[in-house]
Amino acid sequence: MEFEQVGRLLFVLGIGLLVMGGLMVLLGKIGFGKLPGDIHIQRENFACFAPIVSMLLLSILLTIVVNVAIRFLNK
Repeated sequence: MEFEQVGRLLFVLGIGLLVMGGLMVLLGKIGFGKLPGDIHIQRENFACFAPIVSMLLLSILLTIVVNVAIRFLNK
């Protein structure tokens, strides 16, 4: 890979990380990750967080978005 291509790749990855970080902040503010069914265990020297329901909801939403995008691109 040429130096210019590596620069473009890093730029795109940086933009992607910025967008994902912004989405995580927004989702956290509306309560995503604190839904009923998300497991949070905290002890003296141990903490475990398993956002099971949040990840199921996110998976369903992303599946719908990707399927709609694929249908529009195939027309």
